[in-house]
Formats: sequence, C-alpha cells, structure tokens
Amino acid sequence: MAARDLRPETSSPAALPASAKVPLAPRALAALRRTTLLVGGYLGLSVLTLAAVVALRDDAAVVNDAVWVRTAIVVASAVVMFVSALRAVRGSRPAYRRVRILSGVMLAAIAVIIAIPGAFPVWLKIEQGVCGIALLGVALIVNGRQLRSSFAAG
Repeated sequence: MAARDLRPETSSPAALPASAKVPLAPRALAALRRTTLLVGGYLGLSVLTLAAVVALRDDAAVVNDAVWVRTAIVVASAVVMFVSALRAVRGSRPAYRRVRILSGVMLAAIAVIIAIPGAFPVWLKIEQGVCGIALLGVALIVNGRQLRSSFAAG
C-alpha cells in the first residue's frame, strides 16, 4: 500500500489564501519600515494631542466636544494603523490593505477638519495638518508600485 502524500498539490503564490503571508523583497520591506516609522510618528503625535486635550479639558475655548471626539477617533485609527503596519511588514495582505484604506480615509478626514471654519480650534487644525503630512507620506508609499505589486493577489 502506497503512503499518502500530505504535501500541498501546488506551492505557487496563486494557490495561497488571501490571508497567507506574502514573501517580501528587501525593497518592499524597506518601504514598509518607512511606513511604520511614519505611522508611529502619527500615533505618537495623536497620543500627545489626546494627553493635551485631557490636561486642558477645563478650558472650553481650547477643548470642545468636537475636539474630544476627533482626538479619540484619531488615536484609535492610529493604533489600528500602527498594528496593521507592523503586520504588513510580516507579509500580511489584509493588514497592508487596512493601512492603504485608513491612510486615505484619514487624509480625507483631515482635509475636511482643516477646511471646516470654526468647528475646531486653530491649534487642532495645525496638529491635524502635521498628521496629514505624515499620512500623505504613508499613502504615497503604500500606494506605490513596489508595494502594490508585492501584495497583489495571485
């Protein structure tokens, strides 16, 4: 009686499920490491901003309800994006996709925050502009040809 072959029938990347780890070239890894640094800066600035909001909570001219909501959302999205960036470095296709989507969504939200007159204090608009610069870098990197082709579904 012949022994059963337990190896997969094919080992081609096209046969891997979408959640399988993607082998990354050195240039793709370097791009993802830059992305992780930018997202880490975005996370750090967002946490510092939330800490400032907590410290200044009794000054209604500096911290209003919109500031509370916005800074909480920004910190939450930054945490998700940072964890996703770390997972993308390890080759996770869904994590890479999350970084792409969140960077675009948060960039659009920042543009709206900066454009709305009077809803947010100037200091928050400046902080959001700095976050936007970091996220623009993220969006440019993760939407570049190098990473898109690395994570393309087989």
